[in-house]
Order: sequence, then C-alpha cells, then structure tokens
Amino acid sequence: MNIYLIRHGRQSSKLCNVDVDLSEAGRRQAALVGERLASKGIEAVYSSHLIRAVETAREANRYWNGKHIIRQELREISFGEMEGMADGDIAARFKDFKKEQERMEQDLPYPGGENAGDVIKRAIPVLEEIAASGYQNVAVVTHGGVIRTVTTALLHMEPKYYRLLGNSLENCSITEVCWNEKTGRFFMERFNDFAHLEPYPELLRVSWVDAEN
Repeated sequence: MNIYLIRHGRQSSKLCNVDVDLSEAGRRQAALVGERLASKGIEAVYSSHLIRAVETAREANRYWNGKHIIRQELREISFGEMEGMADGDIAARFKDFKKEQERMEQDLPYPGGENAGDVIKRAIPVLEEIAASGYQNVAVVTHGGVIRTVTTALLHMEPKYYRLLGNSLENCSITEVCWNEKTGRFFMERFNDFAHLEPYPELLRVSWVDAEN
C-alpha cells in the first residue's frame, strides 16, 4: 500500500496556524500535486478538518476522484499562545523558548500547545486505520508539523528531533510512505518531493515566508 502525505497548499494568511482558505497560489499548488499523482490510482483522500487542508484535498482530488475522508486527528500541531501571531512578533515574544527548542534536548510543547509526542499519539492511529482499510493508494492532506512528527515515529527517531526533518517543507510537497502487510511495517520512500513546483519559483516557500515555527 502507498500513502502519499501531502502538505496543504499556501493559505491566504501568514499568521500562525489560523484557519483560513487557500490563496490563489495554494490552489495552483494543489492542482499541480493532483496532476502529478493522477496516474497513481488514488482511491481515497484523507485530510484534516482545517480549511486549507480540506480545500487542498478537494482541488487535488479533481484529478483522482477518490473518497474524501476528514479526520480531525490530522490537524496541525497546536502552537498554543503563538497562534494568530505574525512571525516577527513570535520571534520577539518567544525568543527564549525558540532558543531552548533549537537545542533539541527534550520534546518541548509549544507554550500552551502541543509537543511532537502529542501529535504522534493522535496521527499514527489514522495511518494504522489507512493501512487496514484495504485501499492500495491513499493521499493524506495534512500539515507540516504532522508530516515531520509522523516521519520521526516511522523512522524510530526520538520526537524531540522532528524539526530536523526538512528545513522548510514545501506546500503540496509529497512524502511517500509504504505499508508492507507481510512485515507489518511502514517504509519511507521519499520525503518533501516538490519537483512539480520547481518550474514555478513563485510557488516555493522561500518566496513567501522567512522561517517556520
């Protein structure tokens, strides 16, 4: 079984984890990833309930026509007190936290929010549900924090190191996971593949944000 983890398209706001719709660029990204995976025979599309993920799933699914299944457990990591803030304000107000986080000495929760372990506990059961579904090809439209934390779990890394995975996960990038029923294991096939976006520099994150929280 092949599971394609897809980060949602670019949203219409740069504020931290606000529940908003896609920008026009985000819709273009979603269409491009839909076209990229059109030949994969995707039977079902899972997404979080957040607007940007739902809209990405719907736009990409125009190329797949799979069943759309929404799971709240696939929502982005909670940034707690940072949510709704601009990056510059976060950098100033949470300077000490950010320094401690960068040391990666423990799996720190965001102030008033979640840590990587919290996300793993709610998201991995959804992957296990998908593995037992009988589908052969499934797309999962979710969020950067979810893709990073789930990947650490699948690779048996300590959760505190999740931020080492991808300096910047591209919107509508593909991280492919394979479930081997015989061995009962997930295998990583590729991570943060955004070849379908490379011809369009304006769609890359470097043209939109300076850093990720």
